[in-house]
Amino acid sequence: MEPIRPFFFNIRESHAWAEPVTYILGFVAAALFAYGVYRHVRLWRLGQPEKVPMPWKERIKAFVKFAMLQGRLVPDRYALLMHLSIFFGMVVLFMGTALATLDQDVAHLIFDARLLKGQFYLYFKLALDIFAVVFLAGLCMAFYRRYVLKPSRLKNLVYPTFPLDSFYMLAILAFIALTGLLVEALRLAASSPPWAHWSPVGNLIAGAFRSVPQDTMRTAHFALWSAHGLAALAFIALIPHSKAFHIVSSAISVFLRNLGAPGALVVSRPEGVEKITDFTWRQLLQFDACTWCGRCVEVCPANISVPSFSAKNIILKLDQAMLRLSKVNGKTGEIAAQSLHDSTFTASELWLCTTCRGCEEVCPAFIEQPRAIIDLRRHLVNQGAMDKMLQAALNSLSRYGNSFNKSDRMRPRWAAGLQPKIKDARKEPVEAVWFVGDYASYDPRVIEVTQATAKILQQAGLDFGILMEAERNSGNDVRRVGEEGLFEMLRDKNMEAFDKVQWKNGSKLIFTTDPHSYNTLKNEYSFNGQGVTVKHYTELLDELIAKGRLPLKRKLSGRVTFHDPCYLGRYNGVYEPPRRIIRALGLELIEMPRHCERSLCCGAGGGRIWMEDQPDIQERPAENRVKEAAALENVTTLVVACPKDLAMFRDAVKTTGNEGRLAVKDLGELVAEAMKEEQPGAVQTKEST
Repeated sequence: MEPIRPFFFNIRESHAWAEPVTYILGFVAAALFAYGVYRHVRLWRLGQPEKVPMPWKERIKAFVKFAMLQGRLVPDRYALLMHLSIFFGMVVLFMGTALATLDQDVAHLIFDARLLKGQFYLYFKLALDIFAVVFLAGLCMAFYRRYVLKPSRLKNLVYPTFPLDSFYMLAILAFIALTGLLVEALRLAASSPPWAHWSPVGNLIAGAFRSVPQDTMRTAHFALWSAHGLAALAFIALIPHSKAFHIVSSAISVFLRNLGAPGALVVSRPEGVEKITDFTWRQLLQFDACTWCGRCVEVCPANISVPSFSAKNIILKLDQAMLRLSKVNGKTGEIAAQSLHDSTFTASELWLCTTCRGCEEVCPAFIEQPRAIIDLRRHLVNQGAMDKMLQAALNSLSRYGNSFNKSDRMRPRWAAGLQPKIKDARKEPVEAVWFVGDYASYDPRVIEVTQATAKILQQAGLDFGILMEAERNSGNDVRRVGEEGLFEMLRDKNMEAFDKVQWKNGSKLIFTTDPHSYNTLKNEYSFNGQGVTVKHYTELLDELIAKGRLPLKRKLSGRVTFHDPCYLGRYNGVYEPPRRIIRALGLELIEMPRHCERSLCCGAGGGRIWMEDQPDIQERPAENRVKEAAALENVTTLVVACPKDLAMFRDAVKTTGNEGRLAVKDLGELVAEAMKEEQPGAVQTKEST
């Protein structure tokens, strides 16, 4: 007897009416699903235009990696296994249902043939049984995590009653899987096919029913079959009207994610966002795609300072504002949308973000949270809704081109007295231009490091110059504060200075010690195909060491740790050059628990370095980071590669009581030590001042 799948076992014989009803309800469920999806798409289309390039191969590869295989969850093995079990369990069981429908309604009725027969049918049954168990295991893991472990990041302040939605979704999926197995078990018990062992789980359960009378088994089979079918169709119909819609929206968001450089801020509305419809359609899609997982909260430096701050809740508030748009004036087509700044957000909430991209880096739906926050900030800037320190900094940047309220003529003063004299790149031919930046030029805590770095580069024989008083702040943080007009002014001034550079030997290298400047010079300045290369000084020093151009005269010793600057690491993927330099100096590198793409922001980014601390602050991110470094065994030095990090962490060492325990040194300082003639020694724990 050839194995073959029966059609509507126990249904056609005694409940013939149930078959057509199933098709009718299936059509209704599909229609409700399609209508629900249409309503979401209609809401997305209320956003502003945004062009999305379509390199299909790249997008499909990323879709498989991040949407299907959940690539962003790899660091969290429990969540990865849970999501993969649920996802692939659903996919295989759905494909099984689809294949059964195809076998019955297409292959048999149209072509008078069968798909599910013979050996293929046996493998089909085995696969469905295995993945039903996998699916249930994933659901059990989800129940345990959400209702036993209860991680704080899953708490929802925007939809306080929506944990019931999560429970509903998990419960109905578990009900569908369990009733499916019971229906199979009752069918096997009632019919006893010789290939029953190919359904190991169903056959195991069937053993409990074989002593039950046939009529009772068939009655129970029909009841469970009906409940299973109704639950499955109800779930399909309700997907667009519940949290389960992220199955659809997050997958689309992943597919349509931004493929540009992370450091190139997408600016679609220079005047800022006031109403929800001022966002682009792709941003509205992203808000709808939020899975409420809270991974953004776990990595957020602002959440450390003010625990009530949550990037997740910002996105959910925006999603809620979008869903309110479903009420449309039918006569005029006008959308009743309130100002987000009146009804949804406080200014202080939006100013807390450091734009570190930690949230964006871990988001499984590839939501661009910093971009949305910066869009909202632009409106605040236009309204003058900012603290006095930030306003003063922006005024100084507008007047002098720096945030220190210093004359532009003082910018190159740090170089006075250095021998050989540093060139003015506008007047003397150079192979490279050092874009020094504000903190390296003006901050007394950083100037000594700037001078040491200059001497290193001179000893390496690098022919470089600076822009002198013509240099302005690069505008990276100005742009992320939301002052787009000031950013453009600063960029244009700097570009005018770069246009005057006397390049030598065809080399056009711009380098900087400031990751913030590095990011915007590399990603947001247009050098119009002039062949200009932009590098961070760690990349440059790494190359000089590899070429033997840096005369390292002694090996340093000691255990150090390294802090990855946000705008060097997450924004531009530069992780290895500073680590290679540290090892080349002879130092033992001990990584902090949060490093590379998971590095914690120092708290200075996004203009926060120019703002006052909020009254309800609990701990500064820099203090949290210093404590993390100080907790490492026998680590005496925290190595940085950013002038702002140097300033922030040296202050944090004092406020956390770690003076004498932990020194904060710039990587350039360590290179300078290794170039001295003195006898080898350990890295000193006392900071240079």
